[in-house]
Amino acid sequence: MGGGVTLQDVRNGDQAMTTDLPAVGIPVRLPTDQGGAGDGPLEAIDELFDEIVEMVGRAGARPVPLAADLRGLGSCDAFVVPGGGDVDPALYGGPAADPSLSGVSAAQDRLDLAVIRFALQHRRPVLGICRGMQLLNVVHGGTLHVDLAESAVVHHLPPAGPFEFAVHDVRLVEGTRCAASYGFRPGIPVTSGHHQAVDRVAPGLRAAATAADGLVEALESTDPEAWAVGVQWHPETESTDAHLRLPLFLALAEAARSHGRAQERSG
Repeated sequence: MGGGVTLQDVRNGDQAMTTDLPAVGIPVRLPTDQGGAGDGPLEAIDELFDEIVEMVGRAGARPVPLAADLRGLGSCDAFVVPGGGDVDPALYGGPAADPSLSGVSAAQDRLDLAVIRFALQHRRPVLGICRGMQLLNVVHGGTLHVDLAESAVVHHLPPAGPFEFAVHDVRLVEGTRCAASYGFRPGIPVTSGHHQAVDRVAPGLRAAATAADGLVEALESTDPEAWAVGVQWHPETESTDAHLRLPLFLALAEAARSHGRAQERSG
């Protein structure tokens, strides 16, 4: 996987030599209320968490798993909020009894929302991935599609055997942090596995990427001083083109370092 802090380092607590690196908090994945697993089997969600840890380390930052007690939250310079089960529609005024819902977890919603709100309140960089992007929109007052209708773009492969991602292209919006992270390319192929998505973009956010069917694929803050970015795809997974896995994590790590330097100056 290359250099940087590894998943084994995190599991061993062996980070004594990395305390000078910016700390990136990652809320852990918790059991669901329904026994389902949202947009992928629980094992796949756990693997994605591990891959996020690896990518944060490769980007030159120190991954810090955050449990439900939020211990260590205040010491983090930035955050990644991973994917997982469905967001509870009660959080954005959606239909509570939709039969498509799966993997809903009140505990996971509380943890992820607490991390996002802390990041926004304290102006610390935050990257939301898939469900994390959806929650970023919900926190700002936006809404979600509870279950996407079929379109010309396949966002989620039907369950059949081991979980697999769909692959499709997105258009990056010029002038956004998201586009800058990818070297100002007009578009990129992405790996996708979701049946929920952003519907109404919240005030304070703007679309940073779209799919060919018009679906919002990335969001970011309209505040030029705030590094708050969400992507509907999974840049962390090995299913993503190798040269497209790291850019967002590198951008987040640099934003985290900038936050750390600002803290030192103010201290």
